[in-house]
Formats: sequence, C-alpha cells, structure tokens
Amino acid sequence: MADTKTFLEEKDIPKSWYNIAPDLPAPLPPALHPGTKQPAGPDDFAPIFPMALIGQEVSREREIPIPEEVREVYRLWRPTPLYRAHRLEKALDTPARIYYKYEGVSPAGSHKPNTAVAQAYFNKAEGVKRLATETGAGQWGSALAFACRIFGLECKVYMVKASYFQKPYRRSMMETWGATVVPSPSQDTRSGRSILARDPETPGSLGIAISEAVEDAATHDDTKYSLGSVLNHVLMHQTVIGQECKAQFEKLGVYPDVVIGCVGGGSSFAGIAFPFIRDKLGGKKVQFIAVEPEACPSITQGKYVYDFGDTAELTPLVKMYTLGHTFVPPAIHAGGLRYHGMAPLISLLCSLRIIEARAVHQNAVFGAAVFFARHEGIVPAPEPAHAIKVAIEEAVKCKETGQAKTILFNLCGHGHFDMSAYDAYLAGRLEDYAYPKAEVEKALAGVPKL
Repeated sequence: MADTKTFLEEKDIPKSWYNIAPDLPAPLPPALHPGTKQPAGPDDFAPIFPMALIGQEVSREREIPIPEEVREVYRLWRPTPLYRAHRLEKALDTPARIYYKYEGVSPAGSHKPNTAVAQAYFNKAEGVKRLATETGAGQWGSALAFACRIFGLECKVYMVKASYFQKPYRRSMMETWGATVVPSPSQDTRSGRSILARDPETPGSLGIAISEAVEDAATHDDTKYSLGSVLNHVLMHQTVIGQECKAQFEKLGVYPDVVIGCVGGGSSFAGIAFPFIRDKLGGKKVQFIAVEPEACPSITQGKYVYDFGDTAELTPLVKMYTLGHTFVPPAIHAGGLRYHGMAPLISLLCSLRIIEARAVHQNAVFGAAVFFARHEGIVPAPEPAHAIKVAIEEAVKCKETGQAKTILFNLCGHGHFDMSAYDAYLAGRLEDYAYPKAEVEKALAGVPKL
C-alpha cells in the first residue's frame, strides 16, 4: 500500500505567495468608491489597511516574496501533510485516488493563520497597534488572535452572534490569546446599535460584523481592519497550501484530475486551487469545484454584480457573485460560510467557467463528515465537510464509470470546537434550509444600481 502521508521539510515552505491576477484570461473589475462609484485608489483604502497590503491587493507581480519573519512563524505548523484517504477509498469501493491537504494542524486548527500571520506582520511593520476584525465560526478570529499575540498587537473581534453562542470555546480560544470578543451586532459601534434597534433578535451575519469592524478601524487612529477572506491579498496568502500540494504530488508522481474546496468568502478554495488553476490556464486539464451551502448560495443563486462587502455600506463596491448585502442567512452550523458574497477573483473565474460551483444541504454535509471521520479518524469542521461531501460524490461517480481519477480536497480545519453541531446532527435536530428565491430577489433589489 502507498504511504498515507506525504511530508515536506521546513526548508520547502514556499518563499513567495502566488498572485493569480497576472494570469487571469480577463482583467479583474476594479473596486469602486462607494460615494463616487469611480475606481478606488490606495488613498481610499488607507484608513483601514496598511500600505503593504494595499499594494498586494492591486499587484500585477506573479510572485510576492514572503518575509522571513512570516516564514519563521509558518514553521510552527508548515509544511502541512498531504493525506491519501486509503480507508475512505476502501469504504466507497471506488477506483478513485482521494487525497486531502490537512490544515487543521495549525495552532488555531485551520488554514486561517496563513494570512493572519502575514497581515499582523505587515500591520506591525507600519506601526499599527490594534487590529479589528469579524469572525463567523470563530476560525478566523482565533487565527488573528494568535497572530496578534505573536506580533504584540491588540485584537478586537466582532463574532457573529449565532456562532458566538453556538461555539463558546472558539471565543475562549481567542480570549486565551488575549483578544477582546463581542457578539455582533454589538452595542460597541453605531452600525451595531442601529441593527439591534431594528431587530434585537437578529442572529447576526458576516456582513454586519464586517460593518462593525470597519467602523471600529475607521474611528480609531491606532487601528486597522483585518479580513480573513474575500480580498485578493488574503486569497494570495493562502496559496502556500496549493504550492505545497504541488510539491507533494511531484514527490508522488501524480497530479489531480479534480480539485475541491468549500467556499464562503473563498480563501480555503483559493488556497488549494489557485496554484493548480495556473496550470489549467496554461493548458492542463483539471476540474475545479467550489462547494457552498444551500442556505447561503451566493454563486449558485446570486448575481454577478457590484455590491457592498458589508451590510452598513461602509466598504468599497466590488464585482462579485452576491445575494445582496442586506442578506442575513439562517444560523446554519457552517458559520464560516454564512457570507452574502464571494471573493471577486473566484467570482470572475466562475463567470468564465474556469471553475464550477455546487450547493449542498447541511444534513448531507454532516452525513459525509461523520462517514469521513469514521473511516479517516479526523473530525472535520463543518466548512470543509462541504468539500468532503462533493469529493465523495465524485469518487462514487468514478465507481460507476470505472475511471480512476485523482481527487484532491482541502480539509482546511478540524471540528473539535463544532461538536454541538455534531450533537444536533446525531440527534436528528439539524434542519436543511434552502433560501427562498423570493427572499434572494428581495435582498438583490438593494444592490446598488450603477
């Protein structure tokens, strides 16, 4: 039997991030100033981001060097292992070869520190004292709390209220690293107070939490805003995942036919897929599948238009697949996927049919997660369990067709802080929720008319 795990050495940690922008077959539509509706410039982003990250956001350089100080922190968990899912393959009786890149070995238990460490470093280098951010399931907030502790920054986290109460130990983890965490919407910001006045029982959303964090940064001179997904530089930082994957596959002498990742804002999918998409744009035949929840179907039901990244309309307008910035999804357990929009880079690639999107219900997702855990041992977070569901579907297709495809997915975090969700699934209390088209149309009616 072939090895279960493929490792790299610390010296093999990538020395640069891969920026997909120069390789795109069509230019990425620019972000627009929310007031003038004209392309936003560096000065428009300066109040909330450090100049180094603004530069990365608009860079046309294919390779962005990773500072040695960042690579030194990466050594705490990188390179991460590539697993061959032998037991899963046997259970499915499939000729497919299934591999997964396991990012749950990081201190925060997910892929999120790959960008959190980078963002904390660049903010610290420019004299920033404090970072404000939002978090859905708590994985991003945990990662930024860890990164801020490493570089000596204060951290304020606005945690979506539904997840704040569903996942108390994520909050405990953030506080252990020294972060201040509040449920969003909160009384700490004008936008939070306004939303609570209209709907005191709101479960919150990533769009609302982003509004609060952006407002916090814009109203404190020592503070910048930090985002865990969606933006170009964030997705770029995650490409260390796919770059390592390619090196590991080279050691094995194989190459994936199908690459799968979950999508909420897009960082997990981009991290594993972008380095392989580079090959596809160069002529390689690879299938890419981005998997989202039926309860928050931004690509499969949304529209590819300009919209705000937040609920309070504080951010620039970006062209993306969106359900409308006023959309508040139900309190599903995959909190990291409850975002109304999709990363502009992934949206463009979807619009060009370079990648495809699928939406799945949460009961089927947890069924796949439990099946995976019972055969592979790792209890996955609800977010990457979406990728597991589709990886299993693709492996079953291979059984039906007799094709021995190589399937790769990103297991971007463990589910150790998500056991209440597993409790609900095992007790039969989880409800599937497909967002009504009428509600989607209602939210989309509020998208800016350009």
